[in-house]
Amino acid sequence: MKSLLPIATAALLLAGCNTSGCLDNQSSIPLAGFYSSATKQQISISTLEITGVGVTNDSILVKAGTVMNSVYLPMRSTQNTTAWCFHYTQDGISTPEFNDTIEFYYTSEPFFASEECGAMYRYRINRCKSTTHLLDSVVVADSLITNVNIEQIRIYVRTVDAPPETE
Repeated sequence: MKSLLPIATAALLLAGCNTSGCLDNQSSIPLAGFYSSATKQQISISTLEITGVGVTNDSILVKAGTVMNSVYLPMRSTQNTTAWCFHYTQDGISTPEFNDTIEFYYTSEPFFASEECGAMYRYRINRCKSTTHLLDSVVVADSLITNVNIEQIRIYVRTVDAPPETE
């Protein structure tokens, strides 16, 4: 009986060491979906390039040609604002005067989620502002940004219906 005790203890310890307890995204990054302002339906965009604003050597978040109906928009934990430039690469609107900017104002706080997930930042969006060249509006559905993988921001884009076909 004594020889079974160490084996049973080791089996229980190994079963208790499970790293699959953190099923959510391990970063608090808001997910934003794109919607038509005319139909309120989700849309896909392939002629959009998204870059950061106000940071030296900021890289491209989304490169034009990538078909997307949603995008993660990371926030800076060391700042209280983050801005993104939306540059449209479609012919006729690919000049800077059509660019849109979305800026989020928020507070950030460190948060210990669990042993499996570790520590991360949570953000509370206090305000959002955007230009409206091709964007119609931006709606923040839930101002608390955590690591839960749900759409928290809706970006409404001005769209037009195709003209009716003539015979």
